[in-house]
Amino acid sequence: VLVFVIGSMTSMGLSLKVPQIIGPLKDIKLVVLALVANFVVVPLVALVITLIIDLDEPVRIGLILLSTAAGAPFLPKLAEVAKGNIAFSVGLMVLLMVVTIVYLPLVLPLLLGGVEVNPWEIAQSLIVMMLIPLAVGLFINARYEETAAKIQPTFGQASNIALLVLTVLGLVLNFRSMIDLVGSLGILAGILFILASLVAGYLLGLGSGDGAIRNVMGLGTAQRNISAALVVGAQNFDPDVVTYLMVIAVIGLVVLMPTAGELGKRAAAKSPDASD
Repeated sequence: VLVFVIGSMTSMGLSLKVPQIIGPLKDIKLVVLALVANFVVVPLVALVITLIIDLDEPVRIGLILLSTAAGAPFLPKLAEVAKGNIAFSVGLMVLLMVVTIVYLPLVLPLLLGGVEVNPWEIAQSLIVMMLIPLAVGLFINARYEETAAKIQPTFGQASNIALLVLTVLGLVLNFRSMIDLVGSLGILAGILFILASLVAGYLLGLGSGDGAIRNVMGLGTAQRNISAALVVGAQNFDPDVVTYLMVIAVIGLVVLMPTAGELGKRAAAKSPDASD
């Protein structure tokens, strides 16, 4: 996870300029829609699922915890596969991550009751693993563009290999837990949560009028910030909650990566260059 997150964040920074990231976020309407999708609609989706389906307590806690954590480091990779707007995906990721640092400690105790979380512990992991590597990459690209172009592929390849290893190991190491969760309806709840969040983000992204941004909105809403959720889960809940978060992380990759690939194929088919 560490190699993937740091590698992907550094790679993104080395390939982008600060104005490219900030530019899409100047659209106030788009920013508001993204915030509503991630911090209003998604928690409501999680609450509805927990009311409709009789879930075990660790599953219920894990689902609600995940719904309050947005700004996943996987988003730029998903955007790349979906041929979405990568600069917007990085800007959106940073925006959602910063809001999560403030939002999660305030809202989670209201949704679960009796839970106390340390905002600094959440902020520290996100800053060290995501913001600093991104900032270093952006600085190198701004000051030493040729060097950035040379080393960017190395970080990109490291990120891709780590993602592949992460997916395979996640499936192998959590296979028994995933089987156990079938009987508890935890797998079903996780899939419903991811799909409903994907649809919600996609629909709210229709207002942008840009397919590349719409795809990122959908994927960015469905892909939650597992890193932040794990920090809170490990500090405040029993190991079963952490296990469920890991299982959902694997399910998210299994569901969203093929979805991103399909969106990418459709985007390529609609591209003016597709007929060349």
